[in-house]
Amino acid sequence: MRKEDKGIIIEQLIDAVKSYEHFYLVDTTALNSVATSELRRACFKNDIKLIVAKNTLLIKALGSIEGVDYSPLNSVLKGTTAVMLSNVANVPAKVIKDKAKDGIPGFKAAYAEESFYIGAEHLETLVNIKSKNEVIADIVALLQSPAKNVISALQSGGNTLHGVLTTLGER
Repeated sequence: MRKEDKGIIIEQLIDAVKSYEHFYLVDTTALNSVATSELRRACFKNDIKLIVAKNTLLIKALGSIEGVDYSPLNSVLKGTTAVMLSNVANVPAKVIKDKAKDGIPGFKAAYAEESFYIGAEHLETLVNIKSKNEVIADIVALLQSPAKNVISALQSGGNTLHGVLTTLGER
């Protein structure tokens, strides 16, 4: 590969990583063509961008990005590596968990929610991370709960008060 081509690929990798908030590194060595197509289809369906890149080019691209030190990921960049890019932290983990059969594709590492997760033992943790929309929905539900209780108490109290006044008026 020519040096110019490598430079173009590195720039494309930099742009891809910068344009998404989270990314996962996955080992796709043992996937056959059918399994690879299924993984790509699942990624497309879940708005995940899947890129297969040479490890040396990926190391150079991650090293060129300012603001975050991605060097902890260098230790897992061996073998065949696919990069799964997403704006929702837990979606790639769910796809990996769903598609993984006997550890294939193998989860290597992830950069999600501004933290590094290195090793397959962190996959379950990543699956359980709540997305921004899920957290907002939980907060709204928590905020609505006391208001619903107050309204319910006022409505039932009003009916009770009305019943007492009606009974007293009849006497």
